[in-house]
Amino acid sequence: MENIYTFFKSSIIIMIPLFFAAMGGLFPALTGKLNIALEGLLLISAFSSFTVFYFTGSAAASVICAIICAIALAVLHSFAAFKLRSNLFISCIAINLLSSGLCIVLSVKIFNTKGVISVDKTPSNLLEWYILIGLILLIISYLVIYKTPFGYRLRACDKNADSLVSLGIDPVKYQITAIIISAFFCGIGGSFLSLNLGAYVPEMSAGRGWIALAVIFIGFRKPIGVFTAALVFAAAEGYSNYAQGFFDIPSGFILAFPYICSLLAIIAVSVIPNIPKKLNL
Repeated sequence: MENIYTFFKSSIIIMIPLFFAAMGGLFPALTGKLNIALEGLLLISAFSSFTVFYFTGSAAASVICAIICAIALAVLHSFAAFKLRSNLFISCIAINLLSSGLCIVLSVKIFNTKGVISVDKTPSNLLEWYILIGLILLIISYLVIYKTPFGYRLRACDKNADSLVSLGIDPVKYQITAIIISAFFCGIGGSFLSLNLGAYVPEMSAGRGWIALAVIFIGFRKPIGVFTAALVFAAAEGYSNYAQGFFDIPSGFILAFPYICSLLAIIAVSVIPNIPKKLNL
């Protein structure tokens, strides 16, 4: 029973940043503009939240700072992509690279090291607070997407942008808003990475932003689907961590297990819906 509880708690801890990143990425995906800068937004949020907590000891201030820093990068990305008309994909990659380099530079300037930085204690009841916030934001996201005019227009930006324009509505404003919303979610998810660990580890986002992109589509671009997919992937990664000490399997394969699951799930989501068509069912 203790092992089951440990496995479940480990999976929830893994799921939280993945869930927030995927929920954030869901909004731009609904507008037809996928935000692949989630990795960089998570990383800058993790670093900024840890830095604030290191000097103030305030978890609330840390989360707020993480959100502000993530939104600042999202605004920069939006300005480059929509105002300067740069390639959206290139702009996202630039944000990821900027975030990685900026964290290194600031780490050297502030802490005089490029390595791991830690604090003596972590905020109390952190996991419970993030679970509560996640559930509240999941419900709010569902209501906003499916029950409000904003949500209708947001979803219309993907395949019915011309209809919005004919009504005098600018789809670009909704696409920019969606990217800023994604930064808000990533700010919360990134802050959990460092606050829960009580340390900042270089590149600690560790591919979660990329996996979050897979979670969005495996969850069929729906809030509940994203939540379910994030939980499944977290369980897969938690199981891989648990399995390292019990099975005589190369550690590289076990560590790659979550990414293998991501690949297989993406293939399944792509292939399965087309099977009835090919069989004329």
